[in-house]
Amino acid sequence: MTQPLYTTVMDPQEGQLRLHGPAAFEAMRRAGQLAAEVLDHLTPHVLPEVATIDLDTMAWEYVRAAGASSATVFYRGFSHSLCISVNHVVCHGIPGPKKLKSGDIVNIDVTVVVDGWYGDTSRMFLVGDVPLKARRLVEVTHECLMLGIAAAKPGNTLGDVGHAIQTHAEQNRMSVVRDFCGHGLGQDFHTAPNVVHIGRPGRGVVLRPGMFFTIEPMINAGGPAVKLLDDGWTAVTRDRSLSAQFEHSIGITETGAEIFTASPKGWHAPPYL
Repeated sequence: MTQPLYTTVMDPQEGQLRLHGPAAFEAMRRAGQLAAEVLDHLTPHVLPEVATIDLDTMAWEYVRAAGASSATVFYRGFSHSLCISVNHVVCHGIPGPKKLKSGDIVNIDVTVVVDGWYGDTSRMFLVGDVPLKARRLVEVTHECLMLGIAAAKPGNTLGDVGHAIQTHAEQNRMSVVRDFCGHGLGQDFHTAPNVVHIGRPGRGVVLRPGMFFTIEPMINAGGPAVKLLDDGWTAVTRDRSLSAQFEHSIGITETGAEIFTASPKGWHAPPYL
């Protein structure tokens, strides 16, 4: 008898939540690994004088060659395979002809679809000679992600995850963006639960084995406020301070969290090469 891909439970705050079985975990490993491979493939090319649209083309060609598709192409009018967010851009930056320059910090966010399953991840990149303050922002942001993942285990809550992220960011005199959050995923790009990157211990959705979601903290060197540009996608810091983000897709296991989108090359945080 075929095992179901998931069962459902009701949560008083988020509504219906999916709890996935072993076959779904295996499918997410494949999707997550392709997404991570895309970022590994791009890493040697994130250099001064490279246009962000060229990185987008490289990613699109790599995903197509793997027999998969990009989740963001034609998603709600978006027409690219990557979001590329540079310096004070918080998220959803649109690839274009503008070239990277030495000193930039860059987030590249990719979501692929492999046999109907979504793998979603992002990483920060340092372009050329990056100032120490910007490097420290990137370092703290990756630490926030990993502390959030460490708190993602059965019996804990999403409040515990958010608290771990918020505490570390604020201890380093940085701020957590409130306007965007992580999300459930699997056979859908976005589903319950919403994963807010601030919180109080013991509050929010109780984590159960089989839950799939992203953790993707956006950490600002200045204040947490953001604004949306006229293109309807690009979000920037209101105070023009630098912003950084890392993202993993994870699954809750019996003992903790499995990261589906870890770099096959071990390139988890810069410097990579």
